[in-house]
Amino acid sequence: MNEPTKDCVTELLGTPLPADPLALAGDWLAEAWRRRLQPNPDAMALATSTPDGHPSVRIVLCKDIAAQPGYVMFYTNYESRKGAELAANPRAAAVLHWDALRRQVRVEGRIQTAPAADSDAYFHSRARESRIGAWASAQSQPVASRAALLERVAEQTQRFGTGPVPRPPHWGGYRLWADSVELWVDGQARIHDRARWTRELAPDGAGGFVPGPWSSTRLQP
Repeated sequence: MNEPTKDCVTELLGTPLPADPLALAGDWLAEAWRRRLQPNPDAMALATSTPDGHPSVRIVLCKDIAAQPGYVMFYTNYESRKGAELAANPRAAAVLHWDALRRQVRVEGRIQTAPAADSDAYFHSRARESRIGAWASAQSQPVASRAALLERVAEQTQRFGTGPVPRPPHWGGYRLWADSVELWVDGQARIHDRARWTRELAPDGAGGFVPGPWSSTRLQP
């Protein structure tokens, strides 16, 4: 990373450290959206792995950071590679990096499938073409050609016509419940400000979690 110029150095994490890292991460995401210094301020690297430890990572869109009770939201095809890995090993790690703002958020934790109502609401907020694409694409599966994929899109477009496009049963949201959060701010001379927060997550019996209090420590860069 290039050394920051004087006008782009951001404030450090402060002393004492913030009590709730996800609240600050949410503020950073909101500022990234407000300033729009990169095309997709909500671009988030999401890492999953198989039960035997084979990792994979890809970019998804972070649609919300819910500081209370403490999870990150993203949406995808449940039958994709990441969906299969999350079903078999329901833990994930994610990174949001805003190079222009000199900030980074790392989140690790446990996965819960989002309530259907949440998935329905977000799906119907998407552009019609994107909703049709969710029906047309068997995400992560082989396809004979680009032409074959576009033919599937045309078939689904004709199928729905001008009527409503419901959410496919294989598409929806996930909540990444954070049990570890790391915040990073670019510092002068590469003396960055970095801290990590951890907490326990107790299952609530309904697929979600009851979070314990955060514990924090500052880390050397």
